[in-house]
This record gives sequence, structure tokens and C-alpha cells, in this order.
Amino acid sequence: MTKPEATTLRIRSDDGVELVADAYGSKADPPVVLLHGGGQTRHSWRSTARDLSEAGWYTLSVDLRGHGESGWSPDGRYGLDRFGGDVVRIAEFLGRAPVFVGASLGGNSSLAALGHHPELALGLVLVDVSPFLQPKGTDRIGAFMRSGLKGFASLEEAADAVSTYLPHRPRPRNVEGLRKNLREKDGRFYWHWDPAFLRGPADQAVQRDRLTDPAQLGASAMSLRVPTLLVRGGESDVLSVADSKRFLDLVPHAEFAAVKGAHHMVAGDDNAVFDRVLGDFLERRVRSRLDLFRQAAAEE
Repeated sequence: MTKPEATTLRIRSDDGVELVADAYGSKADPPVVLLHGGGQTRHSWRSTARDLSEAGWYTLSVDLRGHGESGWSPDGRYGLDRFGGDVVRIAEFLGRAPVFVGASLGGNSSLAALGHHPELALGLVLVDVSPFLQPKGTDRIGAFMRSGLKGFASLEEAADAVSTYLPHRPRPRNVEGLRKNLREKDGRFYWHWDPAFLRGPADQAVQRDRLTDPAQLGASAMSLRVPTLLVRGGESDVLSVADSKRFLDLVPHAEFAAVKGAHHMVAGDDNAVFDRVLGDFLERRVRSRLDLFRQAAAEE
């Protein structure tokens, strides 16, 4: 069977940064927006985006600012305010409320946006992220990202770095697939994100982590009124079981699912199981709700 092809879209943020997205499916279908984690690109969602479009969802997979083909913040600043503002702009571009599915940074960005705009979304899916995270896991991610700042001499060297970071995954025999996540400059390969993403504001000697602020994100979680799902990788060192319980205490209406054997990058570790969990939630909690709204409108 031929897989659905993507249409590339460009969305202008409020500060002029251009966000690049791949759209799958029919615009007549309910929209789902897929937002990747820090250091990744929209391509990490390709399989999920195609599967959702085939199931009757209009799906956008977006490169966050400073990542992939999207523009970089001209002042080098990246924080929840910027990423959250972009999430709002994506919903405005669509002209209707979508379901936001966010992994790690994408999840926190969505949560931050909903904290200011509770009616922005049809639903929210947080993938291995919450206001509460394990420093050991987040530090490991940061160390991996910093280790690549000087670039790689070849795709093979980049693949070796990924294998060291993700020892539970088999190293791909063909490393060409990495090329879409790298940019080549002066004979070296660099990850497709702005190095300034790792730096905090220079004028703040002491600051909360600008992307994982538990106070701000916890308040946003308490304001959630839309169908919500928290998905945890069963082997995650970033989101613990205790972290998940704290989130569910703040959001009693939220559902929880664990993907056995998956680590922090849940969809990449077990895309088939993740897609089943996500598809079930969307059908039960979102599409059924939309059908009730349509039925009520038809009876008026």
C-alpha cells in the first residue's frame, strides 16, 4: 500500500520565526499536531503522522523553532514563553482547536500554551514528560546534545554517538537515514538544531530551568479541562512512576498508559504500541466527543 505523502507548510510565529510542518490527510478531518522533543525534528513523527492520517485525522508534524528546517530565534533565546507562543500560533494557523501530542519539549510547550489558553485544544497527549522530571535523565539528554556541538566527521561517527546514547536500540546498518537530522557545514555534520538552544539567558546567574519549570507547568496542568493522556516509557529515566502519579493527582481526569520496554523516546522505541495507545485515546475521548457535538447541533 502506498503511504500518504506530506504537504509542506510554513507557519509564521509572532516574532517572525518561520515554522516548517508536514501535513498529512484531509483538512476536513479533525486536526492533530505532533510536536517532537528537544534536539529532534518533525521526521521523528513520520510513521505516526501517516498512520493517523489513514485513520481519519488531519495531522501536522512540526519542526519546533531552532530545530530542523524551522527558523532560529534571532536573539538566541529559547524558553517556554517562545515555544508556548508558537503552539498558540499553530492553532491559529489551523483556524480550529487541534489535539496536541507532544514528546518531551513538545509536551511542555503544549502544556505551557494551554496554561494561558485553556480552550486552545481538543485534547492533550504528553509523551514521557510532565511538570515533574528526573534530573538524572534530563542531564543525560543535555550531555548527549552538548557532546555533538563540535560536529562529526562522518555519518558513521554520528551513528556511533547515537548508539552510545541509545544502547538499547540496534545500530542501523544504513546510516543514511541520519542525514535528515544533520546539517553539513565545512565537511562536518552537525545536529539540526540551534546550539543556542542549550544556553540560558546570559543576564540570569541563577534561574529555574527555562524549559522544565515545575511551578509554571504545574499551574498549567491544574488548569487543564480537555481530555488528557500521559504516556510513559516503561524504562524511562526521565519520567518516573512517582512523577506520573504527581501529574495525575493534579489532573484527576487524565488517563495514563505505559509502553513496556520503551525508554524516553517512546514512539521511536515501540511505534506500533504507541500508535495503538494514541489511536485508542483519540477515538474514545476526542472523536466520540466531536460526534456528540455534531449530533447535538443537528438536533437543535
